[in-house]
Amino acid sequence: MKNYERIREILNSCDNSRMRDVDIQEIEIGDIDADIKQFCNGKNVRCEKFDKKDGAVVFDISVDGLNQRVTYMEISHE
Repeated sequence: MKNYERIREILNSCDNSRMRDVDIQEIEIGDIDADIKQFCNGKNVRCEKFDKKDGAVVFDISVDGLNQRVTYMEISHE
């Protein structure tokens, strides 16, 4: 199990607002790909995974028109 900071952004599709709902949590998980499945429930699902140079893993998700971005950053406890 590893410790991660998980940042979940729900993107606002409203034309007059660029605000995002943001949830930041410190979690302990064994598998990022298994954890992300909780955000991918719906009929029309698209999920793209990106590995960033800084070690972050980013998922861009669209579920029935709701767009989200979930970022995992490993936390090292030295």
